[in-house]
Amino acid sequence: MSSLCLVSVGRVDEEVMSLVARRVQDVFSLAVSRGPGLPEPGHAFDVRRQQYSSVTIMRELVSRRPLETSRLLAVTEKDLFIPMLSFIYGQAQLGGHVAMVSLARLRQEFYQMPANQRLTASRAVKECFHELGHTFGLVHCLNSQCPMALSTNIVQLDQKTAEFCHACSVMLAEAIAHLGKSRDQ
Repeated sequence: MSSLCLVSVGRVDEEVMSLVARRVQDVFSLAVSRGPGLPEPGHAFDVRRQQYSSVTIMRELVSRRPLETSRLLAVTEKDLFIPMLSFIYGQAQLGGHVAMVSLARLRQEFYQMPANQRLTASRAVKECFHELGHTFGLVHCLNSQCPMALSTNIVQLDQKTAEFCHACSVMLAEAIAHLGKSRDQ
């Protein structure tokens, strides 16, 4: 079985991290281990935007991926951006090894609503599935309920399920099988 290293960037809710670890292991057939967390990413903070550069953090994650793991998934509470977008829920290397997800805009509190831990956890799982899917070469899906659908707002994210559509499931299974074969050789 291939493996994934799950890390936090800064302080992250342990309940969400544990759920993500379990669900990723079940759905992606990856042995999940927890790696040492990265410190608060102060170096990635953009004062003008009041957000954190995901590009800066991703560079650090790429250099810290344990070589014995096939994937590194990072979770942070920080609000992320890339220069061309006002925010992102996550980012991944398409066909690569590293992905990351922000919980900041997945929390009801961000929208001045009462906290809902169950909803945050559900959103986190769907977004982690989405970003990990990209690392396995999956692109955005036209099925709005598939985790691989593009979400540019929280309503679109909430419309998704945590189950890949048939087409994405087939492509994901092929990519995971190929990963296992390449490690056996």
